[in-house]
Amino acid sequence: WSGGDGEACVPGVVTATFTGKAALVLRRKGTPARTIHSLIYSVIEATEEEVEAAEKKVEEAVARARGLSGFERTAAEAAIEAMRQGVADMKRPRFALNPKSDAAHAKLIVLDEVSMVGEEMARDLMSFGKPILVLGDPGQLPPIQGEGAFTKDAPDIMLTEIHRQAAESAIIRLATMARRGEPIGFGRYDDHVWKMRKLDVTPEQALRGGQVICGLNATRLQLNNAMRRAAGFGDGWLPSGPGEKIICLKNQNDLGLINGMFLTLSDIVDEGSHYFSAVVTDEDGNRIGPPQQDGSRGRLRIYKGHFEDHVAFDRNRHDRDWKLKKGLTEATFGWAITGHKSQGSQWENVVVWDDGLGRTELDRRRWLYTVITRAEQGLVILA
Repeated sequence: WSGGDGEACVPGVVTATFTGKAALVLRRKGTPARTIHSLIYSVIEATEEEVEAAEKKVEEAVARARGLSGFERTAAEAAIEAMRQGVADMKRPRFALNPKSDAAHAKLIVLDEVSMVGEEMARDLMSFGKPILVLGDPGQLPPIQGEGAFTKDAPDIMLTEIHRQAAESAIIRLATMARRGEPIGFGRYDDHVWKMRKLDVTPEQALRGGQVICGLNATRLQLNNAMRRAAGFGDGWLPSGPGEKIICLKNQNDLGLINGMFLTLSDIVDEGSHYFSAVVTDEDGNRIGPPQQDGSRGRLRIYKGHFEDHVAFDRNRHDRDWKLKKGLTEATFGWAITGHKSQGSQWENVVVWDDGLGRTELDRRRWLYTVITRAEQGLVILA
């Protein structure tokens, strides 16, 4: 095997994962891989003119509704709400199945992380009529909506031998307990694996414990604020420099930026109300930025909104800033991340902030199992 992103060097074989971070890990280990989205979909974005025309129709409908009453007004207001939702959807990239994708010419499609593949994506993959080898862990988190299409049925082969850690390791014991729904008691499991009460651990101690993973976005915002203050970055919400933990939120393939990748920022310059610029390097120390004429990499322009959400959360920010965000890098503080964002990554040491995420008991098991298995050597569960 060798080659570029997902370019098969075993003729006719293409490999894809749900997350960009998992694809990056596979490439680092010598397996060409890309995301499933980039393999089978084309991105469709509405033009500014199309969005403005749709917004004008909403305004006209609102004006007409003012002259109505009773049932007619109620029906008009319902239609207006549907129109507004349509405008909001237009401001987000849409994915359309690409019938000319590499999947159409493959002899075999290999998929990793299939617990996160939902029914619609599974149908799209199978529509190419190609053999698909799916790899995944049914104990991990399913799609944000619905169930994993490929993990709900019994597999052809189930691998049971532990390789990432020693089979007798405390991390494996706790992961197995989480998967089975068995209660994990407080206390020491070995020199590097503990379950403790949240009140017994300070933000300063959490900083030294490894990557912090939580369940809810609201928890993530609170933990990031507390840990930034503990690290000495408490003044303001703009990143301060190389010591900050920053995580990328959106793929920019032309720049080598991958959703879930950690970044180092330096020489940060506030460029106004919507973005700042910085010198950026990736996890391997490689400079990331637009190519310059002299062969170097330029500064990245980074959207402020996700950072500002830590002090003034605004659920309407995306709809308001959708046009401004085009061409900007999207990132946020990564002192604490959610379990969904952690998928595809591992860390030597992990702190799990158990905030009770889970729509059902099965969801809860999967979340806890997923975040525990992000740890390679050290693990602290805080509950």
